This record gives sequence, C-alpha cells and structure tokens, in this order.
Amino acid sequence: MQIASQSIEKGLVEIDGSQGEGGGQILRTALALSVITQRPLAMHSIRAKRSKPGLMRQHLACVQAAQTISDAQLSPIGAGVTALQFAPAALKAGDYRFPISGAGSAMLVLQTVLPALLMADAASTVQLSGGTHNPLAPNFHFIDRAYAPLVARMGAGLDLRLRRYGFYPAGGGEALACISPAAQGLQPFDLLARGMLQHVSVEAVCAAVPRGVAMSEFDELARLTGWDRRAMELLPVSQEEGPGNLLQATLRYDHVTELFWGLGAHGVSSEAVARKLCQDLRDYQKKPDAAVCAYLADQLLLLQALAVWQSGQPAAFSCSEATEHLHSNMAVIAQFLPLRMSIETASAPVVRIAPL
Repeated sequence: MQIASQSIEKGLVEIDGSQGEGGGQILRTALALSVITQRPLAMHSIRAKRSKPGLMRQHLACVQAAQTISDAQLSPIGAGVTALQFAPAALKAGDYRFPISGAGSAMLVLQTVLPALLMADAASTVQLSGGTHNPLAPNFHFIDRAYAPLVARMGAGLDLRLRRYGFYPAGGGEALACISPAAQGLQPFDLLARGMLQHVSVEAVCAAVPRGVAMSEFDELARLTGWDRRAMELLPVSQEEGPGNLLQATLRYDHVTELFWGLGAHGVSSEAVARKLCQDLRDYQKKPDAAVCAYLADQLLLLQALAVWQSGQPAAFSCSEATEHLHSNMAVIAQFLPLRMSIETASAPVVRIAPL
C-alpha cells in the first residue's frame, strides 16, 4: 500500500473522522498536525465508529490542550459533539497543566500536544492529571520506556516522571513531562531490526488490591514463559492510588525497548491477566524481523513523518502488524504533510516515509 500527499496548500484541511478505524486517534493526529503546520482544521463524524460517537471527556481535554498551546479559535464543543472547527494561531512553548476529571487518559492528552511541542522554539513542561494506566491507551511506563528513547534518538528530549498512579475508573493520577525540542530539528532514522534481547523485567502494582493478586499473576507468567519467578517485582505504591492492578513486562533489545502490560479488572482472574499479556508478547515474538510492536508503530509513525518532513531525509521501520490504526494515521498525515508513505509486505511489514 502506498499513500502520497497531493498538492499541499496552506488552506483548510477537512477530515472525515469516520475513515479507517474511525476512532480518537484520527482526532489527536489531526489536532497535532494542525498546530504544527498552522493549517485550520474542519473535522466531522468524530469517532463515528465507536459505540458512543463524538467527543468524550478525554477527547475534549485533547482539543482544549491543543487550543491552549496554539491560541486556536475553536467552534463550540461539548460531550457528544461530532464536528469541530479548529484554527491555530501560533505554537507556544511554555509550562502547561492539563487535568482530566476522573480516569480519562492523561497519556492520550500528552500524545496530542507532544508532537507539536517537540517542534516549538523552546522547552516546555506539561503537568498531567487523570488516568495514567488505562485500558485501550498507552500507559505511562510504555511512553517512558518504549517511546521516549525513540524521541531521544531523533535528537529531542522527553523526560517523564510518575507522581501518582491513576487507574480506571477512579483516575486521580499525576505525571510530569519535560519536553526539549531537537536543536537541529528532528532527525529521522531507520529501525528495521530489534536486535538481540538484552534484559527482561516483570513488575506488578497492587493499589488497594491484595498483593496475592500480583503473586498469582507472577506464578502464571513464570509458568507460561519460563522466566525466573524470583526476579519479578511488586512495585511500591500508596494504597490511596487505587483500586488498581497492573502487570507489565519490559523487554530491552539492542535497538528498541518494548513493554507489554495488562490491567486487572473486576471479574477477571489474575491468571487471565497474565495469559493476555503473554499472548501479546508472543504475537510480537512470532515476528522476529519486526523492530516494533503494533502499538509502538502507531506512536512512531507521526514522529518519523515529522522528522522526514523537517529534515528532507527518508526513514523506515518494521513492525509486527500494520493495523487499521496505522493506515488511518497515514491517511491523516498525508492530508497535512508533503510525504510519500508506503507499507511493504514482507516477513514483517515495513513502513517507508520519504519527502515528495
């Protein structure tokens, strides 16, 4: 599959939010690129393919955060709204605070403003509150351990600190992101192999949850993987930061770090949490030629596209699966940036990005 941008003008970009996977990622990518390119955005059918279409709490927070960092003019929005108009003025570095009441994903708010603030003319700090470990969203540790090193490899900086866990449905988490733009602009790179496995760590969190839950998760994961049960660690946490249960495995390779996780939930056994994590891990390991997993590929695509656009140099990376999220993201990027993007079918999909 190949996508090439058509003639890129500086005018209005119209986005159909129902295209592809039809979820919130389309909104977040479009907002980030609108701020970066200073092109006004008109979007309709927002999250049209979700069971509750339109803007939810965390999506409203993403829109408001993008507005704040760019002094954008914005059409009236609220819960359930399925269309918006967004006209940025100027991207501003600064010290920001973006709260979400409840357990809306603070990491998805960061995902919206981070690409833009990486292109600003000075460093920024972003204080986030809400959910730090949510289902169906990258968690804090994934952004810190898997994504931030790739930002550093491009010459920029992303320093993250977790001040308080925020689990669904209570929320109340807090995190700080210190963002440093690249002095010479973002530099693209090829990431076509993960390299040899160097280290594995397994951790669990039990906040206002019996520690026996983590012990059962460790037992099951050790049984399934053969990893040393004695090396698995229960992380310290205040019991006021729950209720919540997290199980995660961090795999450090020569060229990339991957993190797989599972969240405990009412009615879901500890063994089931461990088995789901193990299945995600095995899906990645079945594709030894893939540098990054499907989730990290979604995160990396926009960053690489911006680096290629800024530097004029091509980039490529391999991934375990070319998901519908990835295809949708490519389609949105092509409406903003003059790039040629393709996905090659091989032993593992290879994403290639080049300037037009």
